Amino acid sequence: MREHSRGDDSPVVASSAPHATVSETLGGPASRDFLETSPVAGYLTDEAGIIIYYNQLAADIWGGRPRLREVRFCGSLQLRTPDGRLLPHADSPVATALREKRAVRNYRVLVERPDGSLLPIRVFATPIFNARGDLSGGVNMLIEEPDDPPADEITQRMRAIIESSDDAILAKDLNGIITDWNRGAEQLFGYTRKEAVGRSVTMLIPPDRADEEPSILARLRLGEKIDHYETVRQRKDGTLVDISLSVSPIRNRAGHVIGASKIARDITERRRAEEQQQLLIQEMNHRVKNLFTVASSLVSLSARTTKTSAELAAVLRERLGALSQAHMLTVPAASAEPDRLAHATTLHSLLKTVLAPYDQGGAHATVRGPDIVLTGRSLTSFALLLHEFATNAAKYGALSTEQGGVEIMCDSGDEMFTLTWTERGGPPVERTSDGEGFGTILARATIGSQLGGEIRREWKPDGLVIRLTAARDRL
Repeated sequence: MREHSRGDDSPVVASSAPHATVSETLGGPASRDFLETSPVAGYLTDEAGIIIYYNQLAADIWGGRPRLREVRFCGSLQLRTPDGRLLPHADSPVATALREKRAVRNYRVLVERPDGSLLPIRVFATPIFNARGDLSGGVNMLIEEPDDPPADEITQRMRAIIESSDDAILAKDLNGIITDWNRGAEQLFGYTRKEAVGRSVTMLIPPDRADEEPSILARLRLGEKIDHYETVRQRKDGTLVDISLSVSPIRNRAGHVIGASKIARDITERRRAEEQQQLLIQEMNHRVKNLFTVASSLVSLSARTTKTSAELAAVLRERLGALSQAHMLTVPAASAEPDRLAHATTLHSLLKTVLAPYDQGGAHATVRGPDIVLTGRSLTSFALLLHEFATNAAKYGALSTEQGGVEIMCDSGDEMFTLTWTERGGPPVERTSDGEGFGTILARATIGSQLGGEIRREWKPDGLVIRLTAARDRL
């Protein structure tokens, strides 16, 4: 047993006994002098756990100097257990020593400092009682674990990689409580590290996917790894985001699973690209089928007006060439020039090109009304729509017969431009609605999203009438 001096020169017992006894002068000059000259980090608290004094070695371990009588139980940013789980200050060794009035010694913890580093220490917390036997405070001595430079270097390197990653990386315990949260997670989900750590990971899971987390936790407890699991998560603002999730178990030194690390990658753009790819594949399929059907219709139409095979070949060659030119107008030009969409033409010229394969004599199509200039995206959009109208007319409508024809009327107002496509003289009209074919869906999407207008079809007994409107400022 050793004796140290108290402020009133009475002996203070420090031994292997469960507690020590001091007078009400806890925190007096003698106690401070003892801590200042001690080769070990230490601090004093009152009976409620409020820190009333600490030495420089304790401040060095914490990585800062907390204000006296304002911090409770510990001056660190936060504590962790050796396996990395958060240890609330209210459950720290000194809090336990004061609450249970017993010494808590040789307890291993990790001190997290403001720079993000983790310092392993051993804690020796002892309650202090006055001469009457009442609890008057506590003393906590902190001893750093022996340094392991290679391990510390690896830890710092891994922390730097995690913090600089654009992917969201987080960790949770086996109860689903978030223990780590990097900058990528802040950017993806909208919660700061302070807001996220200590909360359940279910805050990220939409209500309709609430059954996912129990299943994931069950697999983790078995030590399973989950790779590239695609799902949906919810941001702080309530919006949903498509993510690819990889989950790996975290094990302690004994090999037991104590939690999980998660890497979440935003795949919204990839999903959009896949949807766009599918749309393009459908469009290509639609166009190829259209071209075969239209080509067949051109052969039949040309055969009715020619008498020799040579004449048929010449007429058909000319019409197929015109069809090729019209088709090319529906494909945006690829160019390295930044102003590659600046190419312009007039609506009447566009109509003439699109209708050329079916109206080489000029008797099957008429265009009336004011002409307008089309540029950039509006040119491609109009070319796509008019090409669709013409090919459908050639397959099923007025342009599929020698007697049929199309009249196009243009009308330009201050805010909206209107094009009315009227077919006459074709086969009897039996259809009464647009249906939901790819051409109809594509036309609706084009006119609505790109031209700011709408498209309507009216199936009259003597032929189809299409009314297309577009915003003038989109042209």
